[in-house]
Amino acid sequence: MEANTRGTGRLPAAFLTPGSSSFVEFLGAYQPELLPGNRTLPPGAVVEAPHGTTIVAATFAGGVVLAGDRRATMGNIIAQRDIEKVFPADEYSAVGIAGTAGLAVEMVRLFQLELEHYEKIEGTQLSLEGKANRLTTMIRSNLGMAMQGLAVVPLFAGYDLDEGRGRIFSYDVTGGRSEEHGFAATGSGSLFAKGSLKKLYRSDLDAEQAATLVIQALYDAADDDSATGGPDLSRRIFPIVSLITEDGFRRLSDAEVGELAQEIVGARLEQPNGPQAPLL
Repeated sequence: MEANTRGTGRLPAAFLTPGSSSFVEFLGAYQPELLPGNRTLPPGAVVEAPHGTTIVAATFAGGVVLAGDRRATMGNIIAQRDIEKVFPADEYSAVGIAGTAGLAVEMVRLFQLELEHYEKIEGTQLSLEGKANRLTTMIRSNLGMAMQGLAVVPLFAGYDLDEGRGRIFSYDVTGGRSEEHGFAATGSGSLFAKGSLKKLYRSDLDAEQAATLVIQALYDAADDDSATGGPDLSRRIFPIVSLITEDGFRRLSDAEVGELAQEIVGARLEQPNGPQAPLL
C-alpha cells in the first residue's frame, strides 16, 4: 500500500521504490491513465483537432538542422499561424512534430521527461540510437489513438557524440523507424519538401547553407501544399530552425531566420520556382 501522504510532505511509496530507468514504464505502473495512448474515444467519435504539418531535416558537415513551418490546420481552416513544432529533446537532440498538435506536444513533453529521468537514474545519457528507440516505443503506444485519426508522426534528429556526426530518424504511425541519410521530411507538405531537398542538398554544406536549404524546402512545400505555411513577412512569422552540433542544441533567433527568409523571398521574385540545380 502507498503511504498516507496527506499533510505529511512525504512522497508516495511508488516514488521511493527502485525501479525502471524508463519514466514511461513508471507512469504506466503508477498512473497509467495519464499516458496519451491509454485514452480512448467513444465509438464513432469524430474529433476535429488542429494538425501540425511539414517538418524537414538535413545533415551538414558539423551536425544536423531540423526545421518546421508555423501553420496548424483544422480541415480547410488555418487554426494557428505561429504554432511551434520543433522542440529540444535534450542537449544533443530535437523532435519535430507532424500530426495531431495537442497529442504531439504532449508526447514531446513526455519524451523529454523520459530522457531526463533516464539520465538521473543511470547517471549517463542514452546514446542517440537509444533515444530513437525510446521514441519508437512511445509512438507505438499511441497506435490506438492513431487508428481513430489522432496520429502523431515525428521527425527525430540529433548529434551522435559517439560517431561525431548528425543523424536523422523518421517514423510511421505504428512506430516503425528508419534512419534517413542526408535529408528527410514528414507531414502533409513532405512530398514537395523532399523534392526540393533532393535537388539542392549537398553533403558539404555548412550550418548557414543547411539552414537556407531547409527554409527553401519549406517555401517549396508551402507553394504546393495549403496546409504548410511559408515565411510570413508581414506578421514576422518565420519557420523554426534549430541546429544540433557537438556544442549542443541551438535554435536560431527570429532575426537570424528572418534575414535568411527575406533573402529567399527576394530571390523568388526573380525566380518563383527557386534556385535551379544543374542537369549534370
